[in-house]
Amino acid sequence: MRTHTELGAALRAWRGRIGPADVGMPSGGDRRVPGLRREELALLVGISVDYLVQLEQGRAANPSAQVLGAFAQVLRLNAVDRELLYRLAGAVAPPSGSVPHEVPRGVQRMIDRMSDTPLAVFTAAWDPVQWNPLWAQLFGDPAEPGARAQNLAWGHFGSGRQEGGSRIERDAAHTDAFERRMVADLRRAADRYPDDRAVAELVSGLREANPRFAELWTRYETVPGGRSRKTLVHAELGEIVLDCDILTIECADLHIVLNWAEPGTPAADKLDLLRDRTAAAARG
Repeated sequence: MRTHTELGAALRAWRGRIGPADVGMPSGGDRRVPGLRREELALLVGISVDYLVQLEQGRAANPSAQVLGAFAQVLRLNAVDRELLYRLAGAVAPPSGSVPHEVPRGVQRMIDRMSDTPLAVFTAAWDPVQWNPLWAQLFGDPAEPGARAQNLAWGHFGSGRQEGGSRIERDAAHTDAFERRMVADLRRAADRYPDDRAVAELVSGLREANPRFAELWTRYETVPGGRSRKTLVHAELGEIVLDCDILTIECADLHIVLNWAEPGTPAADKLDLLRDRTAAAARG
């Protein structure tokens, strides 16, 4: 009964944050509370108002997959909320298409404020979406002629470093943690987006190309995120020791990779030099 009650509470909350104009309905009339009325949501989903009342009050259980899909579409649930909807209903969310590449506006504003940090955005399968100029100064700019935006897992397990980019070195412990994280994330992406052909081909290619990847794939591990450390060998500045943090944006299923240098170290001085170079280039 607790799950049924939580499903009802979630439906009420999601209904309250969607306005009639969001779904193409008239927004006039006396509305004491924001959001869709029950009769509006029931009409859009294709169920009776009485059944919606039962669901919201926890008196009905096990809505059909068709009803759950309609709720997810009408209430404009993101990938995380969609999975929560199905879980609260005691069901398993069906495949949700391809790996998302879109950066939400709010996340983009946050990224834009971090221009002094080497930062890049990757999909759930570790394909690059965007990177800032300071990242390009460190790792090479995939947008340069002749370069290509390379999947991070393939760059490590498959073909090696990208031509023209910096070389990355890690100690044994950080290499093990990085590889396990990459494989666990790719398994999660493959499970969440089973219809994404590019992900399936990436995993298949890596399993064939790299015994280490193939061995890790058979572990079925879930690896939590954490800080890692690496040494980047820059073409001009030599070794730069960087700490790395990965932020996972659940609502968009994106990874944001940020690199830092310990204050007062030679690495920090080199990073400052690259910041000055980036700022000068931006000024023209």
